[in-house]
Amino acid sequence: MRIEDEGRTLTEHWLSVTKADKQRFAPHSTVEDLVTRSFEFLLEREPPTSILRRFGLADIERYFPDYPTTIAI
Repeated sequence: MRIEDEGRTLTEHWLSVTKADKQRFAPHSTVEDLVTRSFEFLLEREPPTSILRRFGLADIERYFPDYPTTIAI
């Protein structure tokens, strides 16, 4: 995913989502929706330049324990 920070900085991120991650975090959602909402979640909490360049979906919870309850639908 590419993220532009107010027209100044373009960052690129690789997010891996396993079947188990999708089932755990958003079983009734598409992978695309889950990824989009996950980046929205991260961007509400930190600038794009602070988001890891490569990470797995489950890594978000290590940094933000409220992620599972916030992202669940």
